[in-house]
Amino acid sequence: MKRFSDIPSDKKLLYAISLAFFCLPLLLLVLLPIGKYKMVSALIFSAVAVAVVVIIKKRSVLSIRRWQVLGLVAISALLYLAIYYITGLKFGFVTFSSRYNLWSVLKNIIPIAIMIIAIEIIRAVLLAQKNTFVNVITYLGCAIADLLILGGANADGFNGFMNIAGMIFVPALASGILFNYISVNHGMYPNIAYRFITVVLQAFVPVEPAIPDALKAFMRFGVPLLIYIFIRALYETRKNFITRKKRIAGSVFSVIGVVVMISIVMLISCQFSFGLILIGSGSMTGELDKGDAAIFEKYDDQSIDVGQVIVFNKNNTKVIHRVVEVATINGQTRYYTKGDSNPDVDTGYIVDSDIVGVVRLRIRYIGYPSLWLRELIE
Repeated sequence: MKRFSDIPSDKKLLYAISLAFFCLPLLLLVLLPIGKYKMVSALIFSAVAVAVVVIIKKRSVLSIRRWQVLGLVAISALLYLAIYYITGLKFGFVTFSSRYNLWSVLKNIIPIAIMIIAIEIIRAVLLAQKNTFVNVITYLGCAIADLLILGGANADGFNGFMNIAGMIFVPALASGILFNYISVNHGMYPNIAYRFITVVLQAFVPVEPAIPDALKAFMRFGVPLLIYIFIRALYETRKNFITRKKRIAGSVFSVIGVVVMISIVMLISCQFSFGLILIGSGSMTGELDKGDAAIFEKYDDQSIDVGQVIVFNKNNTKVIHRVVEVATINGQTRYYTKGDSNPDVDTGYIVDSDIVGVVRLRIRYIGYPSLWLRELIE
């Protein structure tokens, strides 16, 4: 058995740095409350990343598919985010009104972005050394570091500890399998893209689906593993020789896919003057069939006339029906609605504060995947 004194000095240094990186997030977790003082953690990880790059020589990752993998990972992340927000149609949404203020950006979003970049640099340098011990330590250290990036759950008592383990640490272990594989074979940029989309981009959206924690943990755990299986099968089981034209076409397709998925996410979260809602019932068959999607203009005190199809809140549910009567009683405008396929007028009436928007466009069939997902969840 090789004695410690026989280990070359450069390997001793490598082991020491990897162990220090493993202990660093543990130390920060002890000293700092989870989810707090993220800028402090960001500065510390940045300093460590610089030190690792300076001290350890990084071997270059030779990958002719670097940008192709980057595009695939980015599109996969956007699809994941879109599906995540579509679940809000079933479970509703939680609003975070403070996400857009400057203090929130400085305190949370920028430090998270800095930590992601620093950790992926550290991961890339350490994994490039192709040392089994260092690989394992780096894998665990990065997973623990995710507690600092994604933390915020209550850590008090056993239930709080289990909540953090199930919601953050176990999914981080699954994500680490994907990130380590990509870092070793295709570089760190796909990892940064994935994490910026699923963490940083999501932090800008002022609403989140109110889905059960168990389902959220399952998605965080399962999606990275599915992407890992897909990419590994795609690039390790077949040789991919493509022409320049095909590479250009693939790049264009990737850009279009990213733009489309970002637009869908933004529409679902109502970040434009328009929003998107999927039709889950047959009450408006003919005008809007089950499985269609409706693009609606957000209501801003514009005139509502008889015959218009509107989106409104009723009993904590968004409904799309046609206005069949408008009446003003005691100074209050009341709207009476009916589904085109329903035999009777809706019970009661709605007022201006109930109206969400006015339907402007119908897109056929694209809501079916969401309906299938909803039935699967049920």
